[in-house]
Amino acid sequence: MCYILMSVALEPDHGSATPALDLAAGFLRCPQCARGAALARVGGALRCEAGHSFDLARSGYVSLLPAGPPKNPGDTPAMVAARRDFLAAGHFAGLADALAGIAASESTSGAQGCVVDSGAGTGYYLAALLDRLPGRVGLALDVSKSALRVAARAHPRAAAVGCDAWRPLPVADRAADLCLSLFAPRNAAELARILRPGGLLLVGTPAADHLAELIGPLGLLTVDETKQTRLAGQLNPYFHLDAATEYRTELDLAHPAVGALVAMGPSSWHVEPGSLAAGLERLGNPVRVTVAVRIASYRAP
Repeated sequence: MCYILMSVALEPDHGSATPALDLAAGFLRCPQCARGAALARVGGALRCEAGHSFDLARSGYVSLLPAGPPKNPGDTPAMVAARRDFLAAGHFAGLADALAGIAASESTSGAQGCVVDSGAGTGYYLAALLDRLPGRVGLALDVSKSALRVAARAHPRAAAVGCDAWRPLPVADRAADLCLSLFAPRNAAELARILRPGGLLLVGTPAADHLAELIGPLGLLTVDETKQTRLAGQLNPYFHLDAATEYRTELDLAHPAVGALVAMGPSSWHVEPGSLAAGLERLGNPVRVTVAVRIASYRAP
């Protein structure tokens, strides 16, 4: 998910912004100006010509959220810590490599736009894409302050920006060559606005049997049977489907890794720690887990 923290930034520290924010400033726009004025780095803040100023946080991200608390604050610190640890262990490295391979093969050579990950979380997948796209600047968009702190350090060319996915994104029109949306909400109209004509949108969604071995025993959320129909309804008015493939593998996960996998996702809001522990006791150790993700490539007209 993506929100934006605005004006009065948390953890201001004028000397600690990541170099990526200097690179990314030209792709961003002011969320306070009706026409989305350009932003530029001035000392420890990003500012527009109208005088709106957004301080850079000590941990390296910039927050551009409209005033007032967000409707959804995003991932909690515990969820972010679980995701960081699980991904750092390399369990989803194959998925990251698959996404990066598609991005590298389908992205236009020599393009000058940025790479946007909407709902970037810790920035793990964006970093994988940037490793395969030399010279590109990445924007990790998310609502969670905890996630932004991690994403700000995910890659030397990745800038972490707080924003609300359901409001206008603080990204300039046609600034992106490539957008990624993996296990995250999608604002199709805004993604279409920020993606240049012919640009690539990569969307990753769970297949029907994703984590199937864990759903019943641990009481996890099931995959909506109408998900692909709803996805088409969201995106077809703005993009055309270019290709679709499925990333599929099986993992043997020890109980601590399974616990982190549950804790980092949406089921963490619904599964009580006690019931999770009891469910794990009923499973073997390690647990064979199916990972199945549909990866669809869309093009902006």
